Amino acid sequence: MSPVDRRRKTKASGRKTWEEDYTSSSHREAPNRTLSDIPVKPLYGPEDVVGTDYDKDLGFPGQFPYTRGVRASMYRGQLWTMRQFAGFGSAKDTNARFKYLLSKGQTGLSVAFDFPTLLGWDSDSPRSEGEVGRCGVAISSLADMETLFAGIPLDRVSTSMTINGPAVAIWCFYLAVAEKQGVALEKLRGTIQNDILKEYHAQNTWIFPPKPHLRIITDIFAFGAKRVPQWNTVSISGYHIREAGATAVQELAFTLADGFAYLDAGIAAGLDVDDFAPRLSFFFDIHNDFFEEIAKLRAARRIWARTLQSKYKAKDPRSLLLRFHSQTAGCTLTAQQPENNIVRVAYQAMAAVLGGTQSLHTNSMDETLALPTEKSVTIALRTQQVLAHETGVPHTADPLAGSYHMEALTNELERQAGEIFRRIEAEGGMLKAIEKGFFKREIGRSARRQQKEIEEKQRVVVGLNDYVEQDEARPVTLKIDPAVEKRQVASLCAMKAKRNAKRLQTALAALEKGARGRDNVVPLVLEAARSYATLQEICDAMRRVFGVYRESTAF
Repeated sequence: MSPVDRRRKTKASGRKTWEEDYTSSSHREAPNRTLSDIPVKPLYGPEDVVGTDYDKDLGFPGQFPYTRGVRASMYRGQLWTMRQFAGFGSAKDTNARFKYLLSKGQTGLSVAFDFPTLLGWDSDSPRSEGEVGRCGVAISSLADMETLFAGIPLDRVSTSMTINGPAVAIWCFYLAVAEKQGVALEKLRGTIQNDILKEYHAQNTWIFPPKPHLRIITDIFAFGAKRVPQWNTVSISGYHIREAGATAVQELAFTLADGFAYLDAGIAAGLDVDDFAPRLSFFFDIHNDFFEEIAKLRAARRIWARTLQSKYKAKDPRSLLLRFHSQTAGCTLTAQQPENNIVRVAYQAMAAVLGGTQSLHTNSMDETLALPTEKSVTIALRTQQVLAHETGVPHTADPLAGSYHMEALTNELERQAGEIFRRIEAEGGMLKAIEKGFFKREIGRSARRQQKEIEEKQRVVVGLNDYVEQDEARPVTLKIDPAVEKRQVASLCAMKAKRNAKRLQTALAALEKGARGRDNVVPLVLEAARSYATLQEICDAMRRVFGVYRESTAF
């Protein structure tokens, strides 16, 4: 018997012995499935990755298909950006929080807007009453944006803004602030979320119907490529899809399908794929299923690179890079025993880094109760700093590569995502699937299944359905002073009274005319922003042309 045959026989004998020992041992009751309902085997071996080709399926960091990361040096070259989400009350309040976070070592800014701003309404609109500054910062005009970034040089920070329906107006406010600071637009770095498709799937802060809104987005792509080349003009977001109840597989597939739809829209608008694809970025949710989340991120990079190369014929290597921000899962936080959320967030953050994220927000322990306090947001930031500087995790790129379990799970997520892509095509493509309620229906089914598992205690949530404590003390939370709304409305009214009425009306009329034609709307919105047109005035000019979206009911 040859040495090779002898080793094979010994291996087979060892496997058989383990199977016998495993079968005869006692097993605790547990789901033994991922949160996406993928069965998890008790042991993985070479037979689970048969057919996997190292060069074709894994490769090296910074090399196609980018399974192992988008940069050769990964975190040895540069740590991920620590970008804590912040925004509450007035622009002045949030400016103070930004400066606090920067003083604690944060390396990028991320803006949360209040609900009226997300929907394109000014703070003095009757629709905004009681919501101004409650879940984010109120931004109604260039004047508010000037206050938000007062004393913060925009050529020295990277800024992310989580807004979609009125994204073009908010972005133009930011560009106008840069102009006032004397910063060239070419030097600006950051991201505008600008992902309207996921709004129709999950978050619901839309304004215009899908087709005209895609026109606005492709206008942003074109303007950004020429004038703001370091800016990510869309952040294709799986985060809100996952928070609505989707599984990891659905988040992966729906998010990438949105990305492909933006590519199609840009190409249909006359852009070359390599003109704008390098500035597309992504945003993923990092949930509790540790290995599944890492596999999701690895599969996402591989699917994107392969599709850009094979289907879209991208020639610029930068177009193949799926670069993403990630955030720990808000939906996993519990109001019960909120200190447990610190532990959850730490594990989720580690999964994001092991999955190769370029930017990370760690949730604060009290965010399920209110906007975070300075103490809790500092702990969340310190969690990233401990991970970066004390654990050794950043020393090696993609350290779980080659694990039978990790590679099998990555392959399975890629396979299941492919099935979902085919289902979307069968529905008639992205816009038809939205109209038919496909995404809402699929997310709803997954959300119901997961909630049922928790209610029936098939899955344990510590402090919620097991290990429960009675008479818990509620932590001190941040409260927004109702006077903030009054001050914001008064400030807005004062700003409106000082504007140059002629310049304002000329700019708004030009915007409406351009929207009716084929002009790129971004320069027109930017001129309206410079004239101190408000967010609602800008959106109203486009509402008159594009109309508003009405959701169809899906069951």
